[in-house]
Amino acid sequence: MPTEPAVDERNPAAPVPETYRQTLTRLKAAQKPAGRGAPAYSIYVNRKLGRFIAAAAFRAGLTPNQVTAISATLSGIAVLLLALVPPTFWLGLAVTVLLAAGYAFDSADGQVARLRGGGSAAGEWLDHVVDAVKSSTLHAAVLITAYRFLVPAGQRGWLLVPLGFMAVSAIAFSVFLLNDLLKAARAGRDTTSVIRTGSTPLRSLAGAPTDYGVLVYVFLLIGLPTAFLVVYGLLFLANLGYLALALPKWFRDIRALDPKRPAPEGIR
Repeated sequence: MPTEPAVDERNPAAPVPETYRQTLTRLKAAQKPAGRGAPAYSIYVNRKLGRFIAAAAFRAGLTPNQVTAISATLSGIAVLLLALVPPTFWLGLAVTVLLAAGYAFDSADGQVARLRGGGSAAGEWLDHVVDAVKSSTLHAAVLITAYRFLVPAGQRGWLLVPLGFMAVSAIAFSVFLLNDLLKAARAGRDTTSVIRTGSTPLRSLAGAPTDYGVLVYVFLLIGLPTAFLVVYGLLFLANLGYLALALPKWFRDIRALDPKRPAPEGIR
């Protein structure tokens, strides 16, 4: 038997405002499934952080675009600090906290949109633009700080690593979006409704080196130049290898969307 909605005893005509816990519960129920192969930090840590932020932002009356703007501001400050300030442990800690917070707000904007009844094309566009700028400028900041403070004059060849990382990030991001757009176009749906399959823990852990959340915490090592250069370089190689393996598979997946055409007469 349905229960009657709670009412405010001071004003029986008005329903009692939703509590923060109730907002969290409603948001969890509306959570979209993780994309297949989505990396572990993004699913098990960042999404949950974003949920807490989204519930608070929704109750504060913030729009999804305002949450996106906060994410961009936090990440932008981190990138500027990384490029301009000499590397120390404290710089690394500040950059890591700002990037991690920016990433959590990046997860929260879409969740706020779901709480408000659904996102918009403009909001999705803004979110993707901020992601593209963030991923490119972060590696550019690594290039700048490496040139200014970390890499000796005789080892300038290492500067190709952040350049390569920037290219790999841009290619992976572009192809990932293109995959969703083509699948949605063939299915006659918008990109937010593309069929996704849940990610298993093993698959998520296997994708950890490609996780932006893992990259964020590498900056804790910025005060130890050798350790940072080695770990950052290994992450670049892991991302390059993943992209090299993924591109042929993605091509096969997209080719499978095309209907099979009968062979022309006389060629059968």
